[in-house]
Amino acid sequence: MKHIKEKLIHGLFFFNGFLVVVVLIGIFALLVFTSFPAFREISFKQFLFSSVWNPTSYVEPSYGIGAMLVSTLMVTLGALAIAIPLGIGTAAYLTDVASYRVREISKPIIEILAGIPSVVIGFLGIVLVGPAIAKVFNIPNGLNALNGSILLAVMALPTIISLSEDALNSVPRSFTEASLALGATRWQTAVRVKIPAAMSGIFASCMLGMGRAIGETMTVLMATGCAPAMPRSFLDSVRTMTSTIAIELGEVPYYTTHYYALFAVGLALFIITFFVNMISDTILNKYQIKAR
Repeated sequence: MKHIKEKLIHGLFFFNGFLVVVVLIGIFALLVFTSFPAFREISFKQFLFSSVWNPTSYVEPSYGIGAMLVSTLMVTLGALAIAIPLGIGTAAYLTDVASYRVREISKPIIEILAGIPSVVIGFLGIVLVGPAIAKVFNIPNGLNALNGSILLAVMALPTIISLSEDALNSVPRSFTEASLALGATRWQTAVRVKIPAAMSGIFASCMLGMGRAIGETMTVLMATGCAPAMPRSFLDSVRTMTSTIAIELGEVPYYTTHYYALFAVGLALFIITFFVNMISDTILNKYQIKAR
């Protein structure tokens, strides 16, 4: 009976893993076959490197995602530049410095922050962050890439903090005791011993935070100005790939070049996410091999 149960559990896990792979391949195939008709009228060079996205032009429609690619990367990297130092620093504080009472109060607050709807974060960006940016930098409005980066950093922080804290807590206690016994301070132990030892888990948390930033739609749609032009700085309005799909897909006529081009944008976003995950897995495996 025990052998039968083990076989059933093994079969269930295998089926779940196989189903995930099938769904992933199905999504990729759907995006490929639906976006392929767009390239009968759009060249790959124009699609990838042109910065003009104007599919409704009566003169000559343009389907270039260059500006959207730059905008997406700009907002994502800006969010990571804010969220990674804050997230890892907070996780180190909660792990090595904070008292038990502070940890018990802080952890539920961080988890609640992860559950705030993105549309609410977008409202805060319009009402609070945007006007503050406009006042500080003396610009007409704060609906720009900097606003989106700050809001996405707030949304990525709970993931980075929680997973980084778990990674730091999983470091063997003997590492900390040996460092302290050699005369290192708690700060030196955290920075030079615990964080390097937990780097694989910390890196995974940063990649998950990056995935959250790349795939976010409503927040960037509301707080970045959605201007389909090549940005020159973080104070310019931007339109990301996700916000373009959200804005236009519900209004576009089916089975037109514009319709297929939007699926091509989704395919490009899928490929970017795939390569980000592949690179993160490669780096994680290298850290795990070094740890052994």
